[in-house]
Amino acid sequence: MKKQINPASPKKKRFFLLFIAILLLVGIVTISINAYICASVKDQIITLEEASSLDADAILVLGARVWDNGEPSGILKDRISTGIDLFEAGASDRMLMSGDHGQDDYDEVNAMKDYAVEQGVPSSSIFLDHAGFSTYESVYRARDIFQVQTVVIVTQQYHLYRALYIANKMGLTAYGVASDRRLYDGILSFEAREILARIKDFVYTIFMPLPTYLGDVIPISGDGNTTNG
Repeated sequence: MKKQINPASPKKKRFFLLFIAILLLVGIVTISINAYICASVKDQIITLEEASSLDADAILVLGARVWDNGEPSGILKDRISTGIDLFEAGASDRMLMSGDHGQDDYDEVNAMKDYAVEQGVPSSSIFLDHAGFSTYESVYRARDIFQVQTVVIVTQQYHLYRALYIANKMGLTAYGVASDRRLYDGILSFEAREILARIKDFVYTIFMPLPTYLGDVIPISGDGNTTNG
């Protein structure tokens, strides 16, 4: 008696092989883009001492989580503290705090400024970008709203590669100083999400979509108190 062949089996096999091929392709593209972004900016990551010889338009401190009581999270405190060290070292005489202040009950940027002022940074030297809802938007608005051309970006190293890559694609002269000062809870999940975020911003910097908000120009050479609110 002849063995019957299931006519669906070859089709299922082809579908399975196609699925595996697509997964492999996605994996290769993801690894390649991430490797390219990191390699392309690694020489722009410098030390505090190296940054002290710069005369940048601004020190751009990127926002992060603020607790319900208005206290900056540990990861954000380290970014602000590194920015303060750069300010005191003379890397720039302007700080630009960029983060999420899209709701009345959640405010990253004023928490960042309050922390820096408490450490002795003059209020007039600190500018607030209330609409820095993403790394891409923070860099875009630093260039177009605050007229920054030379910038020192401050964030943790895993995040710094993407921020510098975006700045390069936007035509800025950019340097980065890593703000890693401790071990962070959840760092593995942050790094995993960053892999996907690099893919997103790789695409964004090809098409350059507008940020959520633009607005009137606020030159970074002016008085930071005009951005309070």
